[in-house]
Amino acid sequence: MFGAGGGTNSYREVEEADLIVLWGSNARETHPIFFHHVLKGVRRGAKLIVVDPRRTVTAQWADTWVGLNVGTDIALSNAMANEILANGLEHRGFIANATTGFEAYRASVVGQSVDAAASITGVPADVIRQIAGEYAKADRAIICWTLGITEHHNAVDNVFALINLALLTGHVGKYGSGLNPLRGQNNVQGGGDMGAIPDRLPGFQSVEDDELRGKFERAWGVKIPAKRGWRLNEMFEAIERGELRSLYVIGENPAVSEADRTRAEHLLSSLDHLVVQDLSLTQTARFAHVVLPAAAGWCESEGTVTNSERRVQRVRKIVDPPGEARDDIDIVSDIAKRMGVDWGHPTAEALWNEVRSLSPMHAGMSYKRLEENDGLRWPCYDENHPGELFLHARLWEQPVRGPRAPFHVVVQEPPVEALTPEFPLLLTTGRRLDSFNSGVQSGEYTSPLRRGESIDMSPEDAAALGIADGEEVAVSSRRGSVRVDARIDTSLRPGLVFMTFHFDVPTNFLTIDATDPKSGTAEFKACAVRIEKVGQDMAHAGD
Repeated sequence: MFGAGGGTNSYREVEEADLIVLWGSNARETHPIFFHHVLKGVRRGAKLIVVDPRRTVTAQWADTWVGLNVGTDIALSNAMANEILANGLEHRGFIANATTGFEAYRASVVGQSVDAAASITGVPADVIRQIAGEYAKADRAIICWTLGITEHHNAVDNVFALINLALLTGHVGKYGSGLNPLRGQNNVQGGGDMGAIPDRLPGFQSVEDDELRGKFERAWGVKIPAKRGWRLNEMFEAIERGELRSLYVIGENPAVSEADRTRAEHLLSSLDHLVVQDLSLTQTARFAHVVLPAAAGWCESEGTVTNSERRVQRVRKIVDPPGEARDDIDIVSDIAKRMGVDWGHPTAEALWNEVRSLSPMHAGMSYKRLEENDGLRWPCYDENHPGELFLHARLWEQPVRGPRAPFHVVVQEPPVEALTPEFPLLLTTGRRLDSFNSGVQSGEYTSPLRRGESIDMSPEDAAALGIADGEEVAVSSRRGSVRVDARIDTSLRPGLVFMTFHFDVPTNFLTIDATDPKSGTAEFKACAVRIEKVGQDMAHAGD
């Protein structure tokens, strides 16, 4: 946040906040361990607001469920800001001292009334007024979000809309108040920290900054291109253009996880050379020319992992990898040797110490200290630093130290695909408690909670279509069609249906690859579909 890609608060602060806002997050199912911290806060007396189109099991714990229409987050945020300003609840001192762009932002939200927003979002005007007032007046208020905010064609603007609210009310840079993206997969935070971002080196240091890049060039003895690389969606576009003919995939399953699966499979199969390094034979590996079996990072190799509160923790090897599986470090080192560079056989600790020497925010995190302290939160600048509990305290210094935090003008845009008589239902996708991501790992064991994939729909839509609970149906979008069992779900409003991509049903044949130009994230949360009884879909195809 504000130059560092991590949440601003610790889990302890969630437990001690006065108000917790889960926006686009079904944390009870998708982040169940984190949700225990939320429940501790609720039991302590914190108010919980859940902003989600579905009345999820998370929303059932909330003091207020804000059931907005899919893709109307900016309209809701801007209306809340207008209400805060109209009632003089903005933190004027913080705004003047620590921010930039306020006047333009204020001009953009003034006049965006709660009544107008109610017609766009489907949220009653009184509820918008209520949550705006509660957020602004709370002493300690934390906003957390997940893929319900970021899996849209305007993902970055959605995040900016939430940041704007925190800046407007001074809910950032102090204990118990802040902004926290909950990471969607294990060690996503750590991957970003290590430079798995097209324009960043380890420690979120810009590859386009000559001084920062030069430090890495001197350490590594190579020249580093001074421009950002491709995001995943841009790689697929480069494959289409014929500019990218070889791909090395490590621990990723884009054949299943990418939107518009038909296109993804076609492009992967068109490559001249595809290498997949993974601990399971994924669907992507089935397209590969070479498969490199890898060790499981949590028990078969040494290293570190970083969670959503920026805590870096040790991972220890307890068993050897099975068969021909090998540690990722050994695989990559051997490939480098065959390409003419001998790195020897570096240990995980040696590589971590190299990171510490180049990334100031990790400098104080020796293995010894990580073990003694059950992990440390970055930034941790030296061996005596305890690690920062929360970020951006500098914004409260007078005068502020370092750059000020900018407001961003953001404008409401609807989902890319509009509903039509041919495709009258809005499909939104997500995850379920018992399964993980593309299902490669979680699908290999049984769970008493698991019931397989379904298209979840409201009782009203099921009745209108004459569909019974458990009946097999055909679900079609402009890109493809799948067959799946229907499940009647009273948490869904009419017109909204829900699926996941954990199971054998190829849900992403339906989803749209409309992407956010700033982040490359696809709009998994909104595409237009129709549902038909099996048999009717064939008749429709013949029309």
